[in-house]
Amino acid sequence: MASRIRSVCFTVHITGRWQGTHPGDTGQDDLAMPARAHLRRQAAGILCQHSVLDLAAAHDAINSSLTRRGFPMPGLEVSGRAELSVARADRALAEEHARRQQTADLEHGEELHRLTHLQRVLADPDRRRVWWIARFPDRFNDLDNLAQALKGLPALQEAQDDDLRGDIRRFTDDLVTTLHTPQQREVFVQALVQTLTALGHQRLATAAVLRHHPHDPGSTPA
Repeated sequence: MASRIRSVCFTVHITGRWQGTHPGDTGQDDLAMPARAHLRRQAAGILCQHSVLDLAAAHDAINSSLTRRGFPMPGLEVSGRAELSVARADRALAEEHARRQQTADLEHGEELHRLTHLQRVLADPDRRRVWWIARFPDRFNDLDNLAQALKGLPALQEAQDDDLRGDIRRFTDDLVTTLHTPQQREVFVQALVQTLTALGHQRLATAAVLRHHPHDPGSTPA
């Protein structure tokens, strides 16, 4: 059965169990064909999502599904269990595919890094001028045309800015989480409002009060 890579396959042995659920069912041979077809479809649908290089995960996933009783048609109850193996040739194909994918990912990462650096340079007028002179020392007069073509190119946000915001958010979340009682939270909000007021951020202080004590629907803010 095909794995996540269609040309690479699992070797699958399914042991199935089925029975009729209607009293007096005796045609077990008639039920065998739809029961087998159901188990195969079920197994194929699961294995196509897994790599043959992760045999244990595929084994757990397929048996977690097959061992649960299924009812593919009225009057038929089916369950089963699968044993998986991988031929040496299929494993070799999967390993080669993984190596090629890793190489492609590395090349993509390097290209993305190069383009990100180039955008950072071109979006900065001073860096752009130095870059242009270094690359094309005999075409200095064309720099104005480049600047016009790059008009509106956004500068990349520095990573440390994102990290700082993330650190502040995580610290605030942890702080609020540790405030278990309403009294603790009330003290925290009062201290926050006093601090913002002392720093001259009256708008933020007002927003903190309103967020902590929202007005009832239809009421007039104080």
